[in-house]
Amino acid sequence: MQLGLIGLGKMGGFMAERIHNAGHTVVGFDFSAEAVSKIASTGNVGASSLEDMVKKLDAPRAVWLMVPSGDPVDKTIAELEKFLSPGDIIIDGGNSFYKDSIRRHDAAVAKGFQFVDCGTSGGVWGLKEGYSMMIGGDKEPVEHLRPIFEALAPAPDKGWGHVGPAGAGHFVKMVHNGIEYGMMQAYAEGFTIMEKKEVLDLNLPQIAKIWQYGSVVRSWLLDLTAEALEKNPTLDGLEAYVADSGEGRWTVFEAIDLNVSAPIITESLIRRIRSREENNFTDRMIAIQRNAFGGHAVKKD
Repeated sequence: MQLGLIGLGKMGGFMAERIHNAGHTVVGFDFSAEAVSKIASTGNVGASSLEDMVKKLDAPRAVWLMVPSGDPVDKTIAELEKFLSPGDIIIDGGNSFYKDSIRRHDAAVAKGFQFVDCGTSGGVWGLKEGYSMMIGGDKEPVEHLRPIFEALAPAPDKGWGHVGPAGAGHFVKMVHNGIEYGMMQAYAEGFTIMEKKEVLDLNLPQIAKIWQYGSVVRSWLLDLTAEALEKNPTLDGLEAYVADSGEGRWTVFEAIDLNVSAPIITESLIRRIRSREENNFTDRMIAIQRNAFGGHAVKKD
């Protein structure tokens, strides 16, 4: 089976390689000529433009987008549709907002195209471990794409599934990432507590390795944490700045809209935002209030 792939960054490149290893062909396009050349060197086919990519695909065509969420997705689809034919399938495999995916599905169908939203998890480890895919859209195009999903998944019958109508794939991936925020925060807080207990001289890499086997808190995320601690036990040279892709925010907003209490995910998001504030005004306000009512000392620069 052929698949057009737009966006040949690290994850897109690994996906192309995994698909090719399963006996399929990827026709890839990226604004980076180096990325296009690299994908061609792996046995896949490089394209010089969106039009060139579409010409190299057999009908009905399937084109997978791995581009940043928001406006870049809309612009790419608008340009891509100029070269597609009725019945062709557009797959958004990035971290798009689920309401945007519903809108894009309806617009594509109205023009005679098909649209599938695929929440994709696995990151740079997907080439080796396979990708977890949460898929939304109509049944017909999802079933048509089954060989691609089976090639990308950890196993043909594991790690992927058609979870619902348009938008469902990106909705489930949004919640998945919200849960991820909470898990990461819990690990980080636990290891920080142990790091601060200096009197016990705890070996954090050793403890992480112990927890990897038999422990209730063992997980792939813990495996990655253990590996990172082994390489840099004291986290030297790292800045305490944590970015977010937006999925955690969307999860919190959705929880509020649905009247669902989600304090762990919400606080995890707030902590990420807090990490970007240097000598923030909020903490200085609290310090001056404590000084005003209790005479507590205030540290000054």
